[in-house]
Parts: sequence; C-alpha cells; structure tokens
Amino acid sequence: MSFSHLEEGTPEERWLADPRLHSTPLVEPLPADLIVVAAHPDDETLGAGGIMRRVASQGGRVSVIIASDGEASHPGSPTHTPEALRARRRLEVIDALSVLAPAARVQFLSIPDGKLDAHAGLVEAAVAAVLNATDAAPTRTLVVAPWSGDGHRDHRAAARAVSSAASPRGVRHLGYPIWLWHWADPEVVPWDRALAVPLSEDELTHKAAALRAHSSQVEALSSGTGDEAIVPPRLLAHFTRDREIFLSEEPEDSATLRAAFFEDFYARHDDPWGFETRWYEERKRGILLAALPTRRLGSVLEIGCATGLLTAPLAARSDRVVAVDASAAAVDRARHRLAPADHVTVSRAHVPGEWPTGDFDAVVLSEVGYYFDPADLETLIGRIDGALADDGILVACHWRHPVAEYPSTGDRVHHTLRRVPGWRTIALHEEDDFVLEIFGRADSESVAAREGLV
Repeated sequence: MSFSHLEEGTPEERWLADPRLHSTPLVEPLPADLIVVAAHPDDETLGAGGIMRRVASQGGRVSVIIASDGEASHPGSPTHTPEALRARRRLEVIDALSVLAPAARVQFLSIPDGKLDAHAGLVEAAVAAVLNATDAAPTRTLVVAPWSGDGHRDHRAAARAVSSAASPRGVRHLGYPIWLWHWADPEVVPWDRALAVPLSEDELTHKAAALRAHSSQVEALSSGTGDEAIVPPRLLAHFTRDREIFLSEEPEDSATLRAAFFEDFYARHDDPWGFETRWYEERKRGILLAALPTRRLGSVLEIGCATGLLTAPLAARSDRVVAVDASAAAVDRARHRLAPADHVTVSRAHVPGEWPTGDFDAVVLSEVGYYFDPADLETLIGRIDGALADDGILVACHWRHPVAEYPSTGDRVHHTLRRVPGWRTIALHEEDDFVLEIFGRADSESVAAREGLV
C-alpha cells in the first residue's frame, strides 16, 4: 500500500454518509483489563482514546505499549532532529494519557521507527508479559492495536505480534484503523468484522484534548517544507467522530478444509500455488532442506505432499517415506513424479481422521497446518506426537499472511505447536512471508552436540 499524508484522502463526509458506519454492533462487554498497543506515539489516542477513557472511568485497568518513538515522522524536517522528535513524542503520549487514563501503565519499547517487522518479537513479549500479569479472565481482557489491513508496514507488524501473544491465550484482539480512513473507500472495509464504541460528550471532550497533546503530529512543526502536520484537519476529522470503529483480528470460526476444496483448486490450476515455477517456493524448499538437523532422516511422514516437489529431495535423504495428501489429483501427480523411488508410498488420506500406521523419525508439516480448525489441529498434533520416535523431529513450515478461506494462520499454528508439552524448538527461521520451525523432544541434542563438538 502506497499513500502519503500530504494527499487529500477520502473526506470524512463520505464516511459519515455510509450507514454501515453507524450500524455496526457494539464492543461488548467492555473489558476490565484493556491493553492498547501503538506502533507510533499518537496511534493509541487516534484509534482508541475513547475506549481508554471509558474503561478508565469505569474503574478498569489500562495498559499502553508504545512500540516505537515515532522519530521518523518528519524525515525532512529543517527544525527537528530524530532525537528531538523522539523526546517530544514520548512526552506527548504521557500528556495525552494523563487526560484519558491517568492511572494507565505505559511502556515505551523504543523500537526504531519503520522497523517493527524486524523487532516484532519485542512487541509480542511485551504484550505477553502484560497478559500473563493480569488477574482478569481472558473473556474480560481486550487487546487493541493498529489494524493489520491498515496499509502501513509498522501497523501490520504490530498487529501480527499482538495476535501471536493474544491468540494462544484466548484473549480477544481488535484492530483500530488509522490510515484506512485516509486511503480507502467505504466499499473495501470488512464491515462484517466491524464493532463500535459510541462516545459520550465527556469521552469526546477528553479525546479531543488528548489529540491536541500530540502537537507534533496534529500541527505543523514550522512553516518550512518537511514540517507539515502528519495528521492535518482533514485526516483528524476521522478521529473526532462520535464513535470509534474496531475490526476483529480473529479468524472467523470455520471448519477444516475438506478434500473438495483442494480438488477444485487443482481442477482450475495446473500449478495452484506456483510450486513448480516460483523462486519463492524453490528457495523456501532449499531453506527447509538445509535446516534439517540430520543428513539421513530414516522413516519420514509427509503430511500434505501436494505434487511431490518436496517429497523428492526428502526421499533422497530417507530410508522410507510415507506421503499423504487430501487431493486425488495431487496424489496422482506425486506418484508419477516419485515412481522411480520404490521406498516412497504416496496415498490419499484426509488427516487427522485417516492416519498411516507406523512410527516415524521425521514428520513434515509444510503449508498444511492452517487448513485445520482448532479441534482438528489439536487432534493432528496428538497423532504426530504419538507417531514420532523418541528422537524424532517435526518439521513445520507455513505462510504467515492470512488467507480468507483458511480456518487459521501460519503464526497461530506455530504458537499452538510451541505449547505442546515435551517439545522444544531446535531450529527457527522467520521471514515476513513464512516461518520454518523444527521441533524435537525436550531432551533432544543439537547437531553439534550429537557430533561431539560441544
């Protein structure tokens, strides 16, 4: 997404004219414990100032985590250095919160502005620490953060980090749009996921005062070029309306994808996911194979083998491979590809209900986990755990971006895997697009330890 605060953007009148803005369900119940995450100072006030005031006024607890200091907001400023902006914007947050929620606990992470994706683990750890310390039930706890679809890289990274902390704990996570109101058309908003907090006169008054506290953003730093207001009046109007809008970041409850979904996909595409042609896929397979902790894998189970592109190099390092897939079309192509390898068996099976017999030294779960609903994923993990040899490994690799049709996400799958008793991560590779993780038993040795190097 490319946009500039200097552009005119979508006028507030257009938003106000859309009846969907005024008819969304309410955020209910209000939390006893509210955690507000901001990618940059002022996000928290723009997107969630009203709900902070509401929760604080009703005796609830408010915690605020500011990921970056926003020092890059005016990169061409002739009057303010990044260091000066950093100090000023921190003070602005404190002043704004003194108006909205005077007892709020605020934490500044000081992640470099524009680099949240490289430091998302710090955000996740900070949110997790607050959630672990709360005495409120998960159903009475709420985390709000910039919306994942807001079009800003830092906002997307913050949303993903919050989801990683909140989802495994069963805590509700809502996103507040900031730049969406500037670049979007009402038709692109997922209104079916929208919730509202209507604001009282008191809440509007306090939010307006808090917004004024962020003077480095709502006012020009000077009359010079490069010192323009980041949130000029036409943009600020979106945040002085009488309601705050939040969008659910939780995937809709949906069932495990069945064989028909994959058969239809293969019927419409010769290479549905670009396995055969994309460098992204070829490179990912190379990284996965390089990360395997043993040269010889022994007996291998590959869940979701697709057309066998990964199965073939796995077979070259294995004594036995059992490869399964839910799609008959995929199985036929994989069998053709692997016909010369008589130690490889390819069959159609819809796990976890249909499960191959035997024990395995390695189980490969690549780009499959997010097809399962939570109950089936838990069943699948139990099957894997029971089938793994004492020194066996699970190789998990998944796309990290959400896909509307999938019941889960790659990040959620991996956080579920990390909670399995008796497993530990022995290798981890994370990129913006995919996560690769290898799990072993709690007492498994490192590669160097096995070879007597340590």
